[in-house]
Amino acid sequence: MFTVLGLGANVVTLLLILILTVTRRSGTCNRRKSYIEKSVLYVIPALGACLSCVDLVVLVKTKPRSDFILCFVPLSRFAMWLAVMLSSKFSCACCLFTSRILCFWWIFRFLTEAFHLNVIFTSQTLEICMIMLDIAFGISINVLRIKQTPPKNSSLEDPLIEEADDQRNIEKASSCWDLFTFGYIGLVMKHGSMKQLEFEDLLPLPLDMDPSTCCENLLRSWQLQESNNSSNPSLFWSISGVYGWPYFRLGLLKVFNDCIGFAGPLLLNRLIKYLEKGSGSSIGYTLAISLGLTSIFKSFLDTQYTFRLSKLKLKLRSSIMSVIYRKCLWVNTASRSGFSEGEIQTFMSVDADRIVNLCNSLHDMWSLPLQIGIALYLLYTQVKFAFLSGLAITILLIPVNKWISVLIASATEKMMKLKDERIRKTGELLTNIRTLKMYGWDNWFADWLKETRATEVTHLATRKYLDAWCVFFWATTPTLFSLCTFGLFALMGHQLDAATVVFTCLALFNSLISPLNSFPWVINGLIDAFISTRRVGKFLRCLEHNKDSSTDTGLISEDLVVLVEDASCTWSSNVEEEHSLTIKHVSLSVPKGSFVAIIGEVGSGKTSLLNSLLGEMQCVHGSILLNGSVAYVPQVPWILSGTVRENILFGKTFDSKRYLDTLSACTLDVDISLMVGGDMAFIGDKGSNLSGGQRARLALARAVYHGSELYLLDDVLSAVDSQVGSCILQRALLGPLLNKKTRIMCTHSVQAISCADMVVVMDKGEVKWSGTVTDMPKSIFPSMSSSNEFDMSSSKHLTNKRKESLTIKKDDVDEVSSEAADIVKVEERKEGRVEVAVYRNYAVFSGWFITIVILVSAVLMQASRNGNDLWLSYWVDKTGRGATQYSTSFYLMVLCIFCFVNSILTLVRAFSFAYGGLKAAVRVHSALICKLINAPIQFFDQTPSGRILNRFSSDLYTIDDSLPFILNILLANFVGLLGIVLVLSYVQVLFLLLLLPFWYIYSKLQFFYRSTSRELRRLDSVSRSPIYASFTETLDGSSTIRAFNSEEHFVARFIEHLTLYQRTSYSEIIASLWLSLRLQLLGAMIVLFVAVMAIIGSRGSFPISFGTPGLVGLALSYAAPLVSLLGSFLTSFTETEKEMVSVERVLQYMDVPQEEVSGQQSLSGKWPVQGLVEFHNVTMRYISTQPPALNHISFTIQGGMQVGVIGRTGAGKSSILNALLRLNPVCNGEILVDGVNINHLPVRELRTRLAVVPQSPFLFQGSLRENLDPLEMSEDWRIWEVLEKCKIKSEVESAGGLDSNVKDSFSVGQRQLLCLARALLKSSKILCLDECTANIDVHTASLLHNAISSECKGVTVITIAHRISTVLELDSILVLDRGSLVEQGNPQLLLQDDDSAFSSFVRASK
Repeated sequence: MFTVLGLGANVVTLLLILILTVTRRSGTCNRRKSYIEKSVLYVIPALGACLSCVDLVVLVKTKPRSDFILCFVPLSRFAMWLAVMLSSKFSCACCLFTSRILCFWWIFRFLTEAFHLNVIFTSQTLEICMIMLDIAFGISINVLRIKQTPPKNSSLEDPLIEEADDQRNIEKASSCWDLFTFGYIGLVMKHGSMKQLEFEDLLPLPLDMDPSTCCENLLRSWQLQESNNSSNPSLFWSISGVYGWPYFRLGLLKVFNDCIGFAGPLLLNRLIKYLEKGSGSSIGYTLAISLGLTSIFKSFLDTQYTFRLSKLKLKLRSSIMSVIYRKCLWVNTASRSGFSEGEIQTFMSVDADRIVNLCNSLHDMWSLPLQIGIALYLLYTQVKFAFLSGLAITILLIPVNKWISVLIASATEKMMKLKDERIRKTGELLTNIRTLKMYGWDNWFADWLKETRATEVTHLATRKYLDAWCVFFWATTPTLFSLCTFGLFALMGHQLDAATVVFTCLALFNSLISPLNSFPWVINGLIDAFISTRRVGKFLRCLEHNKDSSTDTGLISEDLVVLVEDASCTWSSNVEEEHSLTIKHVSLSVPKGSFVAIIGEVGSGKTSLLNSLLGEMQCVHGSILLNGSVAYVPQVPWILSGTVRENILFGKTFDSKRYLDTLSACTLDVDISLMVGGDMAFIGDKGSNLSGGQRARLALARAVYHGSELYLLDDVLSAVDSQVGSCILQRALLGPLLNKKTRIMCTHSVQAISCADMVVVMDKGEVKWSGTVTDMPKSIFPSMSSSNEFDMSSSKHLTNKRKESLTIKKDDVDEVSSEAADIVKVEERKEGRVEVAVYRNYAVFSGWFITIVILVSAVLMQASRNGNDLWLSYWVDKTGRGATQYSTSFYLMVLCIFCFVNSILTLVRAFSFAYGGLKAAVRVHSALICKLINAPIQFFDQTPSGRILNRFSSDLYTIDDSLPFILNILLANFVGLLGIVLVLSYVQVLFLLLLLPFWYIYSKLQFFYRSTSRELRRLDSVSRSPIYASFTETLDGSSTIRAFNSEEHFVARFIEHLTLYQRTSYSEIIASLWLSLRLQLLGAMIVLFVAVMAIIGSRGSFPISFGTPGLVGLALSYAAPLVSLLGSFLTSFTETEKEMVSVERVLQYMDVPQEEVSGQQSLSGKWPVQGLVEFHNVTMRYISTQPPALNHISFTIQGGMQVGVIGRTGAGKSSILNALLRLNPVCNGEILVDGVNINHLPVRELRTRLAVVPQSPFLFQGSLRENLDPLEMSEDWRIWEVLEKCKIKSEVESAGGLDSNVKDSFSVGQRQLLCLARALLKSSKILCLDECTANIDVHTASLLHNAISSECKGVTVITIAHRISTVLELDSILVLDRGSLVEQGNPQLLLQDDDSAFSSFVRASK
C-alpha cells in the first residue's frame, strides 16, 4: 500500500511540474537568485536525484525479480528531482516553485510521507535521508513563498490613481499565507499594542462589504418578494435571496470541518490500542504525528469558516440597518403610526443584531445534530447497544427543552415589547429633560420609567431562569451519558478497558459537550431571530409615499401649484371611518406665486392641512396634487446636530451670495456674528444651545436657501419678537428671494394675514372660508379690524439699526474653534485595558455573596467532573490488571455519587449566574437613571440624546443578556482548562517542563492581542453612537427630509457612519481570528507533545514513569479538546473584556456631575407666600467659554405684579426663567424669592413651588389626567374647571375625556393650552409664562390673558412675550438686549416716550 501511495505521489508531482513549466514557459526572471534560493532549487534536487539513483541500484541488487514493482518508487523519485532541476533552468523557477498549487501540493505530500514514518526506524539510512530531503524541499519552497512579495505590474502613475482601490482589495493584495494566517492585521496589532488606535489605523473594508451595495442587494430582493407575494412578503426569504447561496457554500465547508473533528477520537482509539499492546513497532509515532497534524489542519479550517461566516454576518448587518433607516425616510407619518419611536429604535439597536445571529443558528441547527449523530455512531462501535441508555436520556430531554423553548419565546416577545416601551420613554425623558426639570417631575418620570423596567425585568427573569434549566439539562447530559453507558456496559458483563471503551468514549463525550451545551442557545437564538425577522418585516411592509402620484405636472395646470379636490385625510394608516378623519372634504387651488395665509382657531386643522399637502397623511378620499419642488418649515423647528452652515445648506452646494442673502433675509447675520466660530459654530442636540427664535429662523433659512417653488410654512413667526417678525416678513416672505414663489403659511400674525393674497380659514378640519383679505367677514377674524394698518417704516427703522455686517467666504472657516466645540463634547473613550475597578463594580452590582457562590460552585463542579474521570481510570487500571478488590456495583455507586454531585453543582452555578446577572441588570439601570436624572441641564445640552440612548439600548442589552452569558462561558472555560492542566501535570510530569514556555508564549500572544482588541471594541462603541444618534435625529425630522426631497443625502450620510462601524467590526473579527489560529496551533503542539511522550514512555526509554495505562489514556483524552478549549478560553476572555466595555461606558455616565439637590434651608408649607422676586447683579453663562446670557441684571418684582419680559430673539428672556428655576448655575449675584436665597433651597422643592409654562409644549404618552396632574394633587372637578378657563375643555371631551391617551391628537397650540392648564392647577404664587400663547390665534390668546388675569389675582406672573398686545395691560415691562436690562417700567408710561426701546417694539408690531 505504502509503495503505491509513494509512487502515486511522485507521479502527480512530476505531472504538476511539467504542466506548470509549459504554462509558464514565457516567464522570465529578471532578478538574481539568492544563495538560499540556489540551494533550494539546485542543491536539494541534485542530492535527491543522486540518492534516488543509489536507492535504485541497491533495490535492483538486493530485491528478487518478483518485486520489480518496488523499483518504480526510486525511479519516479529520480524523474521528479530531474524535472525540478530542468524546470529551474528553462523557466522562472522562483515563480514556478512558489506557485500556490505546487506549495499546497507539497504540504499534502507531508501526509503521504507521514505514513512512511513507521519505516524510518526499521529501514536503512538511505531511505530516511530521501524522505527528509523531500520534506525539507517542501518546507523550503513554502518559506520562499511567504517571504516573496507579489510583483507589481502597475506604472508609476498607478499608486496615485488606484491607491484607494488597492487598500479596499487588501485581501487580494495579501499573500496566500497572510490570508490563511490573517497576517495582514499585523500592522493594526502593532499600532494597538503601542498607542491608542484611531479610525485611520483600521483595516479598509473589502469592496464586496460596501454598505451601499449590501443595502441595494437586499432592497432589490425585498422588492422582488413584494411583487411575488404582495400580501405577506417575507424578510427571511429576501435575505435568503441575497445571501442564501454563499451561506449554502459555507455549509459545505462546515460539513467537512465537522467530519474532520471526529478524526481525533478515532486516532486516539488507535493510539491507546497501540499503548495497551506495548508493541515495539513505530506505527505509534505515525499515529501521534497524525493526531497533531489533524489538529493543525482543523485549526485552519475552523478559522477560515469563522472568517467567511463573519464577513457574511457583517454584510447582512449593514443591509438590515441601512434598509431600516431607508424605510424610516420613505414611509410617511400616517403609515408609521402603527409603530412607536421606541419600537423603531429597537429595530435598529436590538433586532438587527438578532437577525444577524440567524447566520450562526441556522447552520448549527443541522450541524449539531450531525455531530451528535456521528458521535453516537462511534459510541456504538465501542460499547454496542450500551450507548442507548445515554441516548434515552438525551431523547427524554428533547420535549422538555422544546417546552422550555416555547416559554422562552413567549417571555422574549413580551420582553421585547416592554423594551420598546422603555426605550421610547427614555427617549421622551431625554428629549424633554429641560421641561421635566422645570416642573420638578424628573424624579417622578424616572420612577415611571423604573416601573416599566421592572415589568421588563420580570420577563427577562423568566427567560434567564428558563435558560438556567436549559444549561443544567444540557451540561449534565454528558456526565449522565457516561454514567448510564459505562454502567450498562459493565452490567452487560463486558470488561472496561482503556482503549476500546473508556477513553475513546470519554473523547467522544467531550466532543458531545459542545454541541449539547450549544443546542439550547441555538434554539433561543433561532427563536429570537425569527421574532425579530417578523417584527422588522412588518415594519418594512409599510406603504411608502409615492411622490410621483402627488407631484405631477401633467395633471395640474401650469398656473396652479396646489390643487386639492374634495380631499379627506387621516393620521392613521388603516382606519377610514368618518370620525377618524382630520381633514374633511377640502377643496383648494393655489395660483403660482401667491402668498396664502391659513388661519383658524387652535386645533382647527391648519398643521394637518400642510401635512396632507406634504403627503404625510393618508388620503382616503379625493386627490391632492402639487406642481414643483417643496420646502417645509415645521411648527416645531427641526435642527440637526452640526454647524449652522450644515443646517442651512442641508446637502446643497454652497453659493456665497445666496447664502448671505438668506442670512440677511432671516435676520440671522447678527446672531451668527455674535457666535464663537461664526456660521461654523456647532449646534447641540436639537438646537439646545439656540433660543426658540433662533431655531425657527434657522429652519426658515434652510427653506429659503433651498430655492424651491412651493413653501409650506407652519407658524414661523410665533417664536420671534415683533421687530424680527416684521423684518422676516418684509425681507424673506415678501422679499426678492421669495416674492415670486408660492408661499402657504399657517399663522396667527395679523401683519402676515394683511399681506396675504389669499386667506384660508380652517374650522374642525374643513375649509370654512377662502378668499382675499378685503373680502373676509369680520365675524371670521375680528382682530383684523383693530390691527389693519401695517407700518412699513418699522422694518426700515430696524434695517438702519443693524450693528454688524457679516461676510462669509466659501472657504472661510473649515475648522470649528475649541470654544465652539465645547457646545457638544466629543464622546470619550478609555485607554488601555479594562480596569479591575470595572469588574469589581460589576461584582458589586451582582452582589459579593452570589459572586462567591458562583466561583465556588464552578470550581467544585469541575473538580467533581475530573474526579469522575480519575475514578474511571482507576477502575480501568484495576480491572485491566485483574487485581480488583471491589465489585462492579461499588465502582458504579462511586460513579453515581460523582454524577449526582456534579449535577447539583451545575444547577447551583446555572441559577446563581441567572440571579446575579439579573441583579446586576436591575441595579445598573437604576443607578444609571438616578445619576442621569440628577445631572445638570448643561450635561444634556452638550451630550447628544442618541449617545445617551445608546447606553440605555445597546449597552444595557449587553449587560442584560450577552455579558452574563459570556461570563458563564469564560468561567466554564477557565475551570475546565485548570482541570486539564492539573490532570496532565499529575499524569505526565514532563508536561510541567512544557508548561513554562507554553505559558510564556501564551501570555505574549494574549497581551499583544488584548491591547488591540480593547481599543477596537472602544472604537466600535464610539462608531456605533453616531449611527443611533443619526437614526434618532432622522426619526424626529423625517417629514422635513421628505419635504426637501433629501432622502438620498441622509442615506449617504448614514452609510458613512455605517461604513466606519463596519470597518471597526471587520478589524475586530480579523484580530480575533489572528489570535484564535495561533492559539489552536499552540494547542496542537501540546497534543503532539503529549502523544509523542506517551509513545516514548511506552517503550521504557525514560527512567521516569508516565503512570498507568489508564492515566496515560486519560491524559491523551484530555489533551485532545485542549486545542479548542485554549482558543475558546482566550476568545471568551477577550469577548468578556469587550462586553465589559459596555459596563465601562455605563460607569462613565455614573460619574457625570450632579446638581446640588439638597439645600441648606428647608421650606414652610405655603412658600412662597408673597411672590416677591429679586435679581441682584445676576450673571449667568450656559458655557464658560461663551458670552454671558445674563449680564449683571438687577430688578425687583413685587408680589402679585404681572410683569412682561420682551426683547429681540436671543436677548436672554428665557434665561431669566432658567436662572430663577436654577436650571443653569448663576456665575455672580443672587436671586431672592420672598427674601430667601434660592441657592440655599433644595432644588426640586424650589421647582415644584413655582408654576411654569415652557416655550416648547410637552405632553408625554399617557392619559390626559397623568399629563395634567401626575402627582394626583387635584380633584377631577378642579381639572375640568381649569380646562374650561383655558378654552380647551371641548377638545378634551371630544378626545375621550381625562382618561384618553395622549398621542398626536392635539395640535401644538392645543398642547400649549394644556401646559397652561397644568400650570394653573399648581396654584403657585409665582407663575412663569414662556411664550405660552405663541402658537394660539389672537382671539383665543386675548381670552386666555383675561382668564389668567382673573384666575391669578395676587399671583406674581412673569410673561415672556413676542406679541406686544399681550403685555400692554401688564403692571410692568422688562426690556432685554444681549443679556442686559435696557429698560424697566410701566408699559403705558414707556409708550408715551417715543425714544424708548419699548416704543420701537410697539411701532414694529402695528
